[in-house]
Amino acid sequence: MLDPLPVKPFFASLIALLFLVLPTVSSAAGGGSSKHPPAYVTETGKIVQHAHFPLPLSEYAKNETPEMGMMEKLKSRAAQDPFNIAATIIFLCAIFHTFLAGTFNKLAHQAETEHQIRIEKEGRTGAARPQDDAEDDVSFKATIYHFLGEVEAIFGLWVLALAGVAMYFYGWSDFTQYISSDVKFGEPIFVVVIMAIASSRPVLRFAEQCLNAVAKLGNCSPAAWWWSILTLAPILGSFITEPAAMTIGALLLAKKFFRNCQSAKFAYATLGLLFVNVSVGGTLTHFAAPPVLMIADAWGYDTLHMLKYFGWKAVIGILVANTTYYMIFRKQFAAMDARVDNSTLDADAKPLWAERDEPIPIWITISHLLFLAWTVLTVHHTPLFIGSFLFFIAFVEATWHHQNKVSLRGPMLVGFFLAGLVIHGGCQKWWIEPIITGIDNEWILMLGATVLTAFNDNAAITFLASQAPTLAETSKYAILAGAVAGGGLTVIANAPNPAGQSILGKFFQGGISPAKLVLAALIPTGIMIIMLMAITRG
Repeated sequence: MLDPLPVKPFFASLIALLFLVLPTVSSAAGGGSSKHPPAYVTETGKIVQHAHFPLPLSEYAKNETPEMGMMEKLKSRAAQDPFNIAATIIFLCAIFHTFLAGTFNKLAHQAETEHQIRIEKEGRTGAARPQDDAEDDVSFKATIYHFLGEVEAIFGLWVLALAGVAMYFYGWSDFTQYISSDVKFGEPIFVVVIMAIASSRPVLRFAEQCLNAVAKLGNCSPAAWWWSILTLAPILGSFITEPAAMTIGALLLAKKFFRNCQSAKFAYATLGLLFVNVSVGGTLTHFAAPPVLMIADAWGYDTLHMLKYFGWKAVIGILVANTTYYMIFRKQFAAMDARVDNSTLDADAKPLWAERDEPIPIWITISHLLFLAWTVLTVHHTPLFIGSFLFFIAFVEATWHHQNKVSLRGPMLVGFFLAGLVIHGGCQKWWIEPIITGIDNEWILMLGATVLTAFNDNAAITFLASQAPTLAETSKYAILAGAVAGGGLTVIANAPNPAGQSILGKFFQGGISPAKLVLAALIPTGIMIIMLMAITRG
């Protein structure tokens, strides 16, 4: 009998998935009903926005003149709608909370230790009870600390504060309209599905075999594997989307390096390099990178345009960044080689089932790749790839002996993170747009986009830029270059980053430090900026 997927985790994840899907379905079914007419409609009858908040950019334009400077516009907009200030303070609190995640995790471990000592003294452990399947009492305090220290849960947690402020200024009806009709959850749902499929054993083994062919050029040494993963996986993101590339790259790095990594410096450098490389690696096409996808239609950027002006420079930037970090850690790679050569394997050690080398039938691998391709092709049609994902789960159960456990906890947390970020991000347009459009110098504009990306999803930055009809072509180039170059500075800078954080975060004591991640990503970010801005655009 085939082993089924774990029932409780499966249904818990399915409920969370429905939580993400329902707003989209509600919107598609006509979220703005006759009882709640849209708040803002154009003269031609086109719906601009269903909720009364946040004010559309066109509403601010009515009270602004071309002579107004950036600060004047910000003051005017803050006065026009005080909700803006409250929403931005909450957003900043959420960002600050991410820096405290490690502290909460330490408190959680401390509370767990104290709780374990207490229940052992009081006989409240599972072993002390007469039932064979009894479990230890759970520490409520430790669980709360763990929740507060879960990076992927932070922005969703602060949505509660945003909800309270929105209802204070506008009411419950407007908040529900904003969530169900104005905020689009297609990208978070897509990331959940693509992560789950890309992390399946057949897809991961196929990717590993492809990268192994390249690693053989370097005798499959640790350095060769490191090079192949950090070069090919990000570039692959231009074709299978960045979230899938991030998932595959992070899983292979976890298997090859992070499990036995002794150097925190090397671990952070590799993580920062992965984030930056994936962010720019999706620019060879116009459909794989979220910040490119946001402006492709509005600016007329097709795959040929992206390849001509961005893609080849991104590849050079990835090679230069990898070379730079390889030179920095070359002694460590040599030490890894020595450990591999001198290691003695325990003949009695029983291999893990999840890491077995048994071959997978080619038809199963092809089926998984087709599920992956279908999800990418239907990225803008949520019901289609959700339906195929349910078929995928059934297919996994039917071929269970060739599969590993499909864990939906990580993908669901990432989806929750992105959903929270989208909800908060929609209320930050009031200050991001005048900053983007108020700078004429392309270098300053590019650096500004890079910095803003660190504090908001880079797709939001390019989307806001696409709303400004007067942007010059050089300004468009600079904004997109800055957005993709800065996509590795923080976990929230690029939509696929939470996937990498979810997979690799457990290898960092106390969780991934935001400050150390910024430092690790600075060098490759600078290299990408130089490659994208200094090399001729012709």
